[in-house]
Amino acid sequence: MNGDEWSSSKKDRAKRFVTMSLQESIDDIQKAVDSFPIVTSAELESFRVKFLGTKGLLKQLYQDLKTVEAGNRKSIGQRINELKETAEAKFTTHQKNLTPTSDQNSATVDDVTRPTAEPQIGSRHPLSIVRNQITDVFARIGFTVSDGPEIEDDWHNFSALNFPPEHPARDMQDTFFIAKSSTDDKSGEIALRTHTSSVQVRVMESTPPPIRTISPGRVYRNEAISARAHCFFHQVEGLYIDKGVSFADLKQTIDYFAKSVFGTDVKLRFRPSYFPFTEPSAEVDVSCTLCQGKGCNVCKHTGWLEILGCGMVDPAVLEACGIDSKTYTGFAFGMGIERIAQIKFRVTDLRMYSENDIRFLGQFKSAF
Repeated sequence: MNGDEWSSSKKDRAKRFVTMSLQESIDDIQKAVDSFPIVTSAELESFRVKFLGTKGLLKQLYQDLKTVEAGNRKSIGQRINELKETAEAKFTTHQKNLTPTSDQNSATVDDVTRPTAEPQIGSRHPLSIVRNQITDVFARIGFTVSDGPEIEDDWHNFSALNFPPEHPARDMQDTFFIAKSSTDDKSGEIALRTHTSSVQVRVMESTPPPIRTISPGRVYRNEAISARAHCFFHQVEGLYIDKGVSFADLKQTIDYFAKSVFGTDVKLRFRPSYFPFTEPSAEVDVSCTLCQGKGCNVCKHTGWLEILGCGMVDPAVLEACGIDSKTYTGFAFGMGIERIAQIKFRVTDLRMYSENDIRFLGQFKSAF
C-alpha cells in the first residue's frame, strides 16, 4: 500500500468513526430528551436552552453533521431532524399545560400581595405655572384675558402700534415674514407676531372703553438660539384704557403685581425708556431676589433685575384704533414669562424650557 492509499484509508476510517460517534450522540440526546423532567416553568426554560437554544445540543449536532461522510449524511440528518421535532413537540406540550397554579415555586409568578410601583405623576410646565400665577394676579384687579392669532398682518403687528415703515423692528433680522409685500407698501406683509401687542390692537378695535385686559401668548423673533435668547418665547402684555388714567395708576398696578409675585419686600425701579406705542415709556426693575439687592452674578452685581417695559399709550395708537385720545387715556405693559420664571426658579438657560427633559420638568411638581 503506497502513501496515498494509506492516507485515503486513514481519512475514511476517521469519517466512519465520526459517523458512529454522532449516531451515539443522537441516541444519548434522545434518551435525555425523553427523560428530562418538566414540572415548573424554570425547568421548561432549562429544557429549551439545553436542547433547542442557539448553543444547545441539537445545534451542535447540526454543526457536527458537516464532518460526516457524504454517503451517510442524509440518513444522519434525518435522525437529527426527527430528534428536533420530538424535542419541540415536548416543549410545546408542556408550555401549553404549564399554568401558574402548577408552578408555585417558579420565580416568574408574581406575588400579588407585594406593593405596586408608584405611578408617575405629571407636573405643569414651569412657564404654565408662571403664566397662571400672572393671570391670577391681574384677575384680582379686574383684568380679563384676551387671545389672538400668532400669524399677523402688518397693521396689527406694526402700523397700528405707531411703527413707522423704516423702524428697525420691521427688518428681517427681527421678524419671521411669511408673505412679504412685492412693493414698497408694507401693509401687505404677513409675519409671525413679534409681540402680543397685536392682540391689544384687536381688542381696542372691537371693544369700546373702558378696557382692562392682559394678552398672554407665544411670540417669535428671528434671533440666534442661545442660553439667553430664543427664536420663540412667551409674553404677557396688559392694557388699561379709561377716562383719567395716569402714570400713577400704572405704577400702582406694577407695584401690586411685583409684590404679589416676588414678595412684599421687593423694591421697584422705573427707568425712562422708548417704545413706539407708548409715551412716556419706562422699563421696570425689581431688586434681585437672590442677593436681596447686594449684587451677584445673576443681576450682574447691580442689585437689580429687569422684568418688564411699560408706558402710557401713545395718542396716535388710540386714534389708529378708533378711540378718542382727547377723552380717553391708558397705559400698557409687557413682560416675558421666561424672564419671570428665570427669576422665580433660578433657571439660567432659556433652552431648557423647550427641550422636554423630564429631569428638568420633574422639579416643578410641588410648585403651586
